[in-house]
Amino acid sequence: MYNTRPNLILAFHGCDRKLRDRLVLSPSELRPSTELFDWLGSGMYFWESDPTRAMRWAEDLKKNPRHADQKVQTPAVLGAVISLNNCLDLLDVRSIELVKRAYTDYLKTSKLAGVTIPQNIGGVEQKARYLDCAVINSLHQRIEEGEVPFDNLTTFDSVRAMFPEGEPLYPNAGFRKQNHIQICIRNADCVKGLFVPRKSHGMIV
Repeated sequence: MYNTRPNLILAFHGCDRKLRDRLVLSPSELRPSTELFDWLGSGMYFWESDPTRAMRWAEDLKKNPRHADQKVQTPAVLGAVISLNNCLDLLDVRSIELVKRAYTDYLKTSKLAGVTIPQNIGGVEQKARYLDCAVINSLHQRIEEGEVPFDNLTTFDSVRAMFPEGEPLYPNAGFRKQNHIQICIRNADCVKGLFVPRKSHGMIV
């Protein structure tokens, strides 16, 4: 019962301005990402409480689009009011241990099926997380199908994790320049509303 996160939070998604404006008017058009390298599995991605990071993500996509669907002409930020509900929160030891158990189960079933285990790639920060994505998606699937040993769990509405990223903030620092909390929404009902964020500190959103 302690996986429930009943409070509302603000989260932000970087994208093209035209897409942002369309989604604000038609929230039902919000679609999940299903890339095999998604860091937290399939779902709708947001930066928790950080519109500036969302804007920088959109600006980076303009310069370096990952694929055709991510083309950005005018970087913008989409704001969202979210309830995480039943959350696989990787800042919580119970969720961490559950994902570890899911990895062991995924490894065993993959070997029995003769399936090659995907690997995270992209240097120390592992920018493309094929393995993590597969493990988390496998966990969700096993819960939804009621498979042992996950048959006593309730389907997760969201996934949340903190990621150390970027260069050290200063010499010998324990903080990094791009540390962030990322949210993956699996249940669209968690998104209570979308909005255009107000400008703050000169940032154009």
